[in-house]
Amino acid sequence: MPQFATEPERIPLFVKYSFRWFYTSFLCVSLLFSSENKPNILFIAVDDLRPQLGCYGDQQIISPNIDGLAKQGTVFNQAYCQVPVCGASRASLLTGLRPTPKRFRTYKSKANEDAPGITDLPGWFKKQGYETYSMGKIYHHRNDNGKSWTQIGDKLITKKGIGDYKLKESKAPKGTKGWGGGLPYEAADVPEKEYFTHQLADAAISRLRDMKKRNKPTFLAVGFTKPHLPFVAPKKYWDLYPKKEITLATNPFAPKGSPRKAMHNFGELRSYKGVPQKGPVSDELAIKLKHGYFACISFVDAMIGRILGELDRLDMRKNTVIVLWGDHGWQLGEHSLWCKHANFHTSLNAPLIVSAPGMAKGQRLNQLVEFVDIYPTLCDLSKLSLPQHLEGQSFVPLLEGKQHPWKEAIFSRYHDGDSVKTERYLYTRWQKQGKMLARMLYDHKLDPLENTNISESPDSAQIIDRMEQYLEKGWRPIAKKLPKQ
Repeated sequence: MPQFATEPERIPLFVKYSFRWFYTSFLCVSLLFSSENKPNILFIAVDDLRPQLGCYGDQQIISPNIDGLAKQGTVFNQAYCQVPVCGASRASLLTGLRPTPKRFRTYKSKANEDAPGITDLPGWFKKQGYETYSMGKIYHHRNDNGKSWTQIGDKLITKKGIGDYKLKESKAPKGTKGWGGGLPYEAADVPEKEYFTHQLADAAISRLRDMKKRNKPTFLAVGFTKPHLPFVAPKKYWDLYPKKEITLATNPFAPKGSPRKAMHNFGELRSYKGVPQKGPVSDELAIKLKHGYFACISFVDAMIGRILGELDRLDMRKNTVIVLWGDHGWQLGEHSLWCKHANFHTSLNAPLIVSAPGMAKGQRLNQLVEFVDIYPTLCDLSKLSLPQHLEGQSFVPLLEGKQHPWKEAIFSRYHDGDSVKTERYLYTRWQKQGKMLARMLYDHKLDPLENTNISESPDSAQIIDRMEQYLEKGWRPIAKKLPKQ
């Protein structure tokens, strides 16, 4: 029989070792070349941020740094999350998978439990040779898919991200259990460096400096917790907004004809001190809450500005893809609601801004995109292959500024409510075991604030039929292709 195991010994030693030297040198040069040409990823998540920013047309909000990022890239006016609650939204975005009745349902959702065996976004980049860093709130659960990260957290961050109160009277009484318990807002006149938000920016800046020295392709995820409740920010940011200029929502009532399933009791806010347990909040409290929300946006904007400023100082922007996103929308009294947890436009629509080398600048696009599109887009921008499980579609052609055929509809889900959004309409249906429980339809051309549910109008029959077809063809067939859970 042939002695395959001994065949290599017949090769002359000088040829053998010359080949090894050549191969090793070629491999090292190839890896160096590929590393130098891989862009860094700066992945900025902002908790509970609705698209109420200067770059989205709201001149009341002071957000010069995010607005500046928008000028360097593309603003998506119609970006929609898959689930309007943080844990599920983040798990869906980071895995590139849509929610189902059994997956990505609540704020407690974990990607490694709901989608076991799926390689998430940072994990895929890590497999392709990237160093991956998570600081702040990226997943809802800090250690979700922990092996996807080179490092989680940073020694420069010593404060907690959510409450971060500075005044004793703001804090929850000792022994308080569960969520909230303290005041839903605070304006303390203390140095910014005392806040988690500032420390997070410090940590991100330190990591950027390290990236510059190491010169290795890096995926850096920075997750700001504000403007999540409680609305805690230094007083200087509250002072940016005169109280007399803050107004109430123009539609503090349930939409005409809206189903009961569309509404909720905003229990997240009611868990805080001074908020009534039922019924509407007072006008005075509503103004205070909006004031605090705006202050938190400007605080976060200032910290994002520090990070982007350091990126420019280090001359790294030319090789860095920047994506800034809010995990879902947020109600500020519209339809008498607060927080998220709803299938209304105010809960589903969220900010998405992308700036990348070689892509168009200063774009404001109305094409429909959804958060499952982010994973494949970042892969394309980094010249990486795509894992087969992805359900989104890369929007790189849109970033390039090209006219390109695009999606007619996108999808979201909250509990048993499936929503489909087209350019003009938002339709939601609630079903149980195939039986229709409730539905709503809004015409965003004639009724952008969603004040009248037209699902039961005879004139809407053909529209609803088309929206149902979108749900059947665009949602369920995709779900059937997924690995068994």
